Amino acid sequence: MSKHERWNALLELLAAEGRLEVEEAAASLRVSAATIRRDLDELAEQQMLVRTRGGAIAHGVSYELPLRYKSSRNASEKQRIAAAVAELVGEGEVVGLNGGTTTTEVARALALRVGGGRRSAPETSAPAFTVVTNALNIAGELAVRPQIKIVVTGGVARPQTYELVGPLTAGVLKEVVLDVAVLGVDGLDAQLGVMTRHEDEASISRLFAERAQRVVVATDSSKMGKRAFARICGLDAIDVVVTDSGVPADMVASLTDHGVKVIAV
Repeated sequence: MSKHERWNALLELLAAEGRLEVEEAAASLRVSAATIRRDLDELAEQQMLVRTRGGAIAHGVSYELPLRYKSSRNASEKQRIAAAVAELVGEGEVVGLNGGTTTTEVARALALRVGGGRRSAPETSAPAFTVVTNALNIAGELAVRPQIKIVVTGGVARPQTYELVGPLTAGVLKEVVLDVAVLGVDGLDAQLGVMTRHEDEASISRLFAERAQRVVVATDSSKMGKRAFARICGLDAIDVVVTDSGVPADMVASLTDHGVKVIAV
């Protein structure tokens, strides 16, 4: 198990239980207690938990909110997808993230990439990444990370998804330029492109795509070949699709024919 996988597993255990004990976590993950102590110390340094004698507790509301948002459905696939997406982001780039469980994992992967030793710099230095998002849970999770500059769009909150939508959201997005937009979607169809369930979220995701030099769709294979109510954009607006190894071969061929690079992990 890699450090990234251990950290995700520890955060999931912490979300479920509210606190962690070193010995119990070591037994659950089948690693040494010394490894767990080091992991907890590093996560505490990144302000992702609070270290206690013999374990750890959740950092607080800003940390617990995104963890409650986490869905266990296809969790391992989404974590692998997120890690692959994070590798597509260059240091110092401006990243747009819409809301959703997969983009939440991408935010965590970016945070863990900084915390994993690739970048260690004082708060006054240039950020490792700048993240522009309309997702309250992503903003809350990254706000405590001094090496990541977080820009929140504003707008009207949708309680079902923690996403901000409406003209205030659009107004901010029209004033920024993104290096890469990472979109979570509810459906990907070879003819219609990418879709989501709500028209207001679709319009904001479309703006993310329009403001970006590169567009990456991050979705597990269960969304492939599916349609949803509101269209975000066609395949011609997408550069890369990152998905899991369950993606059907005919879908890969269709995406490739449209000039879309497919990364299956």
